[in-house]
Amino acid sequence: MSDPASLQKTALHGTHQKLGARLVEFGGWHMPVQYTGIVDEHKAVRESAGVFDISHMGEFYISGAGAHAFLNGLLTNDAGKLAVGQGQYTLMLNDDAGVIDDLILYRLREEEFLLVVNAAKIAEDRAWIQQRLPAGVTFEDRSTATGALALQGPRSLQIARALLGAGWPMPEHNHITAYSWNCQPVFAARTGYTGEDGVELFFPAEIAEAFFAALLEAGKPLGLKPTGLGARDTLRLEACLPLNGNDLSPTRTPLEAGLGAFVSLTKAEDFPGKEVLLKQKANGVNEKLVAFRLTQGGPPPRAHYALFLGETRVGEVTSGAPSPTLGCGVGLAYVEIEFAEPGTKLELEVRGARVPVEVVKKPFYKRAK
Repeated sequence: MSDPASLQKTALHGTHQKLGARLVEFGGWHMPVQYTGIVDEHKAVRESAGVFDISHMGEFYISGAGAHAFLNGLLTNDAGKLAVGQGQYTLMLNDDAGVIDDLILYRLREEEFLLVVNAAKIAEDRAWIQQRLPAGVTFEDRSTATGALALQGPRSLQIARALLGAGWPMPEHNHITAYSWNCQPVFAARTGYTGEDGVELFFPAEIAEAFFAALLEAGKPLGLKPTGLGARDTLRLEACLPLNGNDLSPTRTPLEAGLGAFVSLTKAEDFPGKEVLLKQKANGVNEKLVAFRLTQGGPPPRAHYALFLGETRVGEVTSGAPSPTLGCGVGLAYVEIEFAEPGTKLELEVRGARVPVEVVKKPFYKRAK
């Protein structure tokens, strides 16, 4: 257990303490894991709305003539498909096509981009990008100067409108818009990591406490609750959204992780790992990230638990938890490709005992349109 004094803290750390949050170490940060309880907060996001402090995540701004070409030679997705105001999920790979980080790229202007990166990867991502930065392209890390909240749930857009006013330009899905609150700039992006609709709000870190308090007040009549990392994990797992460091790693490729839709192997630029992925696509993968659920009662799956067919070990769990929506244990695991088809029956080893599981189609949960 890390000493809280040695951990990084967001601008809302004191607010989380006042709200009675239980704080834990996460990627070098002291973050709220829950306030009223994981299941209660999970339910709030599914039925009304929850707000997560995501100020620990990184915000990089990349601009200048050639910024688009540079990013296309750095990331897997095709940045050329982005119109101004659009965003896309993408990945940054090492030379072996392993995942350094999964990110969201937004095109703010023709040659100005915002890259949102995972908190634990800020320093590594920054170094990887800066050592490849060409002349004419500018890189700026505004992570410490930026506060961010993820407002998620079926009532989230209504709450955002109540806070920001009738003139707020609500973004379309996978878009970002600029506005202001109390004369301070606010970006609103509509991407999400819970399986629900919602917005991510980016603003100057110095207004974080006032902005968060105003958002909670605006959302109180609509059931808004502050939510922590515990519910964020169960929500994203039900939606089968990968967690970097668990489901994604430097030794796993996007094709093995089932993320081929976010890899452009036809764009002109060569990004790190592209040749490896071309060969892997031609030859097929040996293992694949699958979703599975317990078919009977039992303890929930956890990372590193083994999966078996008879006495043969065929895979390993990367993420697992009890699903509040489904009422059973669910997980993600890398399994040998011949056991990756939905409907495959396997066994999960839990503390020396075996529990029956079934590989299922992703995702576990999909919201009604």
